[in-house]
Amino acid sequence: MKPMTPDELEAALRDIGARRYHRLHPFHALLHGGKCTKGQVQAWALNRYYYQAMIPVKDASLIARCDDSSLRREWRSRLVDHDGETEGDGGIARWLKLTDGVGLDRDYVVSLAGLLPATRFAVEAYVHFVRDKTLLEAVASSLTELFSPQIIGERVEGMLKSYDFVSAVMLAYFSKPPPLAHRHPPLARQPQALEPMRLRSSTPLQVLQGHPSDFALLAPLLQPPWKLPLQLQ
Repeated sequence: MKPMTPDELEAALRDIGARRYHRLHPFHALLHGGKCTKGQVQAWALNRYYYQAMIPVKDASLIARCDDSSLRREWRSRLVDHDGETEGDGGIARWLKLTDGVGLDRDYVVSLAGLLPATRFAVEAYVHFVRDKTLLEAVASSLTELFSPQIIGERVEGMLKSYDFVSAVMLAYFSKPPPLAHRHPPLARQPQALEPMRLRSSTPLQVLQGHPSDFALLAPLLQPPWKLPLQLQ
């Protein structure tokens, strides 16, 4: 395979995102279009909590493997983004405000008692991918964030318009720009994720095709008869 130039690699990455980013999954069309029941919205919020909670775990494992102090400093901000500086701060706390708002008991959410096995498998596969693959592959797995602003806009607008039980306060998690986007416009996290890819422009594209949680996290919610945890029925 002929190595790509940095610009060619970036263009190829953006093409992958345009064709394969999970905003194209049918579930998102249902969620954003007001086609889900409250129980299905609860199931989405409940299951995605585990993904949110494990993001700092996977990022900590990447930091632990990195011998580049400048990259460690950049990546360290991700832990603060999700864990916060103090109790009740950060992305995980904001996600729990969403689960509170849709009527889920917080202790039940945090206990993971209602977590679907497929969700656990997908999220843990992502954590293991970042822990076990090469550092370049681990960094590349965060490139999906380049495409998140569009789905966030669609989600906030669609859910506020479609569900009378959803408020802007509940969606505070999505009101914050993708991490570091405000510091590194227009490419969210370019110094952290995209730039290493550009510098290693011979990187095989299959490394960057998306991590295992992209679709497996959503698939269980699409299977009729929508088997929900008892608390959500």
